[in-house]
Amino acid sequence: MTPSETPRTADVAVIGAGVVGSAIARVLAGHRLDVVLLDARADVGDGTSKANTAILHTGFDATPGTLEARLVAEGYRLLKDYADRTGIPYEPTGALLVAWDDEQLAALPGLKDKAGKNGYTEAGIVGPDEVYRQVPSLGPGALGGLTVPGESIICTWTTTLALATDAVRRGARLLRSHRVESVTRGPDATVLHTGRGDVRARWVVNAAGLGGDVLDAMFGYDRFHLHPRRGELLVYDKQARPLVDRIVLPVPSRLGKGVLISPTIYGNVMLGPTAEDMTDRTDTATTEDGYAFLLDRGERIMPALLREEVTATYAGLRAASDVPDYTVEVDAARRYAVAGGIRSTGLTAAMAVAEHLRGLLGDAGLELRERAGLPDPPRMPNIGEAFPRPYADAERIAADPEYGTVVCFCERVTRGEIRDALASTIPPCDLDGLRRRTRAMNGRCQGFYCGANVTGMLAATGEGNEEGDE
Repeated sequence: MTPSETPRTADVAVIGAGVVGSAIARVLAGHRLDVVLLDARADVGDGTSKANTAILHTGFDATPGTLEARLVAEGYRLLKDYADRTGIPYEPTGALLVAWDDEQLAALPGLKDKAGKNGYTEAGIVGPDEVYRQVPSLGPGALGGLTVPGESIICTWTTTLALATDAVRRGARLLRSHRVESVTRGPDATVLHTGRGDVRARWVVNAAGLGGDVLDAMFGYDRFHLHPRRGELLVYDKQARPLVDRIVLPVPSRLGKGVLISPTIYGNVMLGPTAEDMTDRTDTATTEDGYAFLLDRGERIMPALLREEVTATYAGLRAASDVPDYTVEVDAARRYAVAGGIRSTGLTAAMAVAEHLRGLLGDAGLELRERAGLPDPPRMPNIGEAFPRPYADAERIAADPEYGTVVCFCERVTRGEIRDALASTIPPCDLDGLRRRTRAMNGRCQGFYCGANVTGMLAATGEGNEEGDE
């Protein structure tokens, strides 16, 4: 585009290609709209979405009557159905809240009652004998528990990628590495000034995650304020998986759900997260204090786990809001909408947030005419352990020997899977993106063995497709 040309004007620009923004772009792209999805980072789901604790929540412990409670419950059903249709790996493990003292034990009836108010009636209070029958490896001293059989574990990476892929296949334009630095509102369109050039749109949707309040202020608002809450986690080797076959939760506190122990969809066991309020919105470093804190909590919850090998440590930032509920609102006069203050439950709620916001946008004047002949939802590659992987599929290997050539032995990732990821609708731009799509370099050796081969395959594609997403 020459300097004299006016940039193409989209009908809707969705800012933020995390799980919520991708879900919104997907829903809107199902209508006769020119939708652009842009993100500051080089990949979809590379912000708060990638470090989620990856639990598909029933919403049993949400605050009754809130928008969050309603959307988590609706999103739970929507995402389970979507996962079945697209192959997003998830496992219905169930969860057990464990009471370790009299105060926590006394809180269980209230949590069960809260679950009922949220429409979830399957929670049940159990005594210590049943607690240890369900999780024999728990440390001593548990007084009782609350069972939540509907809780599941899910792949947060594949969820975001599936929604973004669906949006792109429906016609949305994806612009990665487009950080919005300022906005200019005009009578007919808003210009988003990014580091990669201007983006014009008649309507703007703010789903910018941890940057949502900053962007909201660019549109003249001061209604919610976010700060980063760092959560550090320890990931234990797959040999620890027999210790825990369900999510083990503490009784929630004001800071959140606290330190949990959970199996992961990839066959590991996770301990965490911490909950440290920060000021730096980019600080995802792990710390000695965080490590010590988790080991102390782990020693109380499940001492046997601490004798297993730690495969990885990581930290993520989640958006903590000074407003106790989601902020999902539309300003018809400014042709601007926000989905802000959406914390870790946003993974589960994302599809319901998108449906809710679509209704609000329609009421505010956005013309919504459904498109005919939408493509089928994408079928995502399975990177979980609950279903067969390519390396173990003799029929698939016979048809394409690349699926029988293992590159990453820790995670059993094949050349065929890496090749497919590099040629996908939204290819990775870097090694971290390739890791999230395939699990390559994500195992015990952390890329020591396979790193050179994986890096070579990525380099052969020109380091991904950072600028050519349109």
